[in-house]
Amino acid sequence: MSGPIKCEIAVIGAGVVGLAIAHRLALEGREVLLIDAAVPGMGASYGNAGTVADYAVQPVGTPAVLAALPRLMFDPGSPLAIRQAALPALAPWLMRFARQCLPAAARRNALVLAGLLGDAQPRWRALAAEIGGAGILQHKGCLYLYASLRERRGAEADIAFRRDLGVAVELLGAAEIAALEPGLPPQQGGGAFFADASFMTDPGQMVQLLARAALAEGAGLLRGKVLGLHRGLDGLRLSGPGVQVHARRVVIAAGAHSRGLALQAGDRVPLDTERGYHLEWDMQAPRLNRPVCPAARGFYLCPMQGRLRAAGTVELGGLAAPASPRRLARLAAGARAYFPDLGAPAREWMGFRPSMPDSLPVIGASRGGGDVLHAYGHGHIGLTLAPLTAEVVADLLAGRDPGRDVGACRPDRF
Repeated sequence: MSGPIKCEIAVIGAGVVGLAIAHRLALEGREVLLIDAAVPGMGASYGNAGTVADYAVQPVGTPAVLAALPRLMFDPGSPLAIRQAALPALAPWLMRFARQCLPAAARRNALVLAGLLGDAQPRWRALAAEIGGAGILQHKGCLYLYASLRERRGAEADIAFRRDLGVAVELLGAAEIAALEPGLPPQQGGGAFFADASFMTDPGQMVQLLARAALAEGAGLLRGKVLGLHRGLDGLRLSGPGVQVHARRVVIAAGAHSRGLALQAGDRVPLDTERGYHLEWDMQAPRLNRPVCPAARGFYLCPMQGRLRAAGTVELGGLAAPASPRRLARLAAGARAYFPDLGAPAREWMGFRPSMPDSLPVIGASRGGGDVLHAYGHGHIGLTLAPLTAEVVADLLAGRDPGRDVGACRPDRF
């Protein structure tokens, strides 16, 4: 029987974050092995809204969400839903989440997010150009829509807060919305326009280009599932179906599947799972010029290559349960509120987002030592923060100063 595969650095997880890390390390001449049981980049990295959301400085947990949490938890039509069967397992996470909704914690988390997101656009422009994906990345901004003037007035404090954190956003009237998106029905409440935002017309294709670039630079790929992570005197041993690896360093970048591996490394991280959904309708001509988010409904309408994608909402419910027909029906109803002639969707999808109670990613060394690094928990902004996370991880592995404070993201912060 042959022995384990030996490598300098094993990256567990080949989503957009793991791929960006492997690509960056390979460019620096490091010996890196990607390990994932699935096709690289075909989980949440494929099924998202495709936005490089540098404007997403508000954490999920805010005082307004805390006030509405009882209603949100039990209203099947709300943007945030919780599977009732999962409540006992979710209770510790929800208690931490409630504390992070308090005013001081929410503001602190927003400040950290603003610091992480500030240069997301130039980082993605540079990476897209490097991997041959510049044509996929469109720089047309993103729109939030308000169904009424009352809803718009209710959003003004949020808009002002984002501006205070450096986000460029302009409030538009109904006529200005119609000029930007003539295919939409009239929007009496107008909207908010994040002009600096960009989006991907095919995030799955972009992530596949990133995978090819990482492999072309020398990264290896092993198809298998890591179930065991064990420290030894001579390095780390990874085991599982199709996996027998001996590595000097390990990066855990397995998204929503990272909690068990973190625990084996000695880190108890309160990671849980948001189940994200999308529906797609095939069409030759796009009905929109940019992603549009009906703010009260909590999802995006995204013009993608050859199709319209409705993506989003938050459902807390773990990794095991099947997709919720109710959540998919809610997405379909939301899309048809704007485009009533949409027929049956061509395809539907559910994936898993790694979610932390404070909406901050987990980036940093294990409490057991720098031989294990964490890089997951990005929630809704994994695509956005992948290039930055890759740079920080590469710096930490090389013993360099990352050039920014990521202490708020350390795995032992709770």
